[in-house]
Amino acid sequence: MIEEGKPAPAFSLTSDAGETITLEGLRGKPVVLYFYPKDDTPGCTTQACGIRDAWGEFERRGVVVLGVSPDSESSHVTFKEKYDLPFTLLADPDHATAEAYGVWVEKKNYGKTYMGIERSSFVIDAAGNLTKILRRVKPDEHTNAVLKALG
Repeated sequence: MIEEGKPAPAFSLTSDAGETITLEGLRGKPVVLYFYPKDDTPGCTTQACGIRDAWGEFERRGVVVLGVSPDSESSHVTFKEKYDLPFTLLADPDHATAEAYGVWVEKKNYGKTYMGIERSSFVIDAAGNLTKILRRVKPDEHTNAVLKALG
């Protein structure tokens, strides 16, 4: 289980721009890694647009924001363009990174049980350590909770 104050699990994922993004490559900058279930769904759109609308605040703090879902790079490109999202989206199709962060969980909906993403965010400092873990965040409260966690 991952814990605040400990090193964040390493990852290497493909971005919406087709680039490989690694946690190691982001050293020296604070990172917000947020996991969401699916591109262009109501909750995920609310969450992403909340970050977009507060983008100036993230920029002012020098924070790298990365959204992660099991969707493909092409799905991310469409989602990003549709809502003019200014941050990078990462594809985790085999959900290995979601599993490493403990957010690939059993979910229930309309009596069906399935595996999926638990909407969660991780604030990682410039040295690669977890400073705040926000689990089961509400889409409309996500941005304020992350900004508060950043201090």
